[in-house]
Order: sequence, then C-alpha cells, then structure tokens
Amino acid sequence: MVGEEGAFVLGWDEVLTEEELSMTLKVLCMSEEEFKEYKEQDGWEDDSEEEENSTLSNEALSRLKTPCKKLLYDSVLLTLESYGADLKAEQDLLSNKEAYEKLSRREQQALHVRYGQKRILHQLLELVQ
Repeated sequence: MVGEEGAFVLGWDEVLTEEELSMTLKVLCMSEEEFKEYKEQDGWEDDSEEEENSTLSNEALSRLKTPCKKLLYDSVLLTLESYGADLKAEQDLLSNKEAYEKLSRREQQALHVRYGQKRILHQLLELVQ
C-alpha cells in the first residue's frame, strides 16, 4: 500500500501521496470484520468517486475520524523520536550564527532539511490532535 519507499510524502498544504495514505488509513482503521468484508469484495479499486477525487489537504486531515487521527498522531510521534534533536534544538542552531557557520556546507543543508521536515511533522500533529 505504501509503495517501494515505505513512506508517505507530506507537503505544507496537503499529503502528496494521498492515495497511499488514504488507503492505508482506511485499512488500518477497519475492524477485523470490516477488513474481511472489504477483502472479499475484491473492491480495492472500487471506492466511491467522491473518495477518489478528494484530496488530503490539511483541512481534510483535521476532519479525519478519531481512530485515523490517533494512528497518524502516534506515527508522527514515532517519526519525530527517530531524529537526534528536537525542533527547538534545530531552531536554536539555525539562529546561532556563530555555531551555524562552524558547520560544513553539507551539515548546514542537512540542518535545513531536518528542520523543514520537523516543522511539517509538528504541523501534522496539530492538525490531528
């Protein structure tokens, strides 16, 4: 369901791998009975047009059902734990010109990427609380 990379791609305004995330949330939030019925229907591609045409914008994420929100929230927390430093530490390093300039160019670029990723993840936490 998630694809070869095994990850979902999030942007500032919406989920960029929305089809994969929608299907994953749908399946993971089903009861065992619902899953059996869904699987027996061979209806993996037979979702309603409304679901197919909807985008997982930030607004749509905030309206997800509680079990899906909880699943996303817990997943984001686990992802954030995998980083070595928290968002505040990254902000402090970015704002400390002297410490920032001691980093190699590659380390500076990695810092910007990590900081951006963490900001998106924190935004998602707020949306699904």
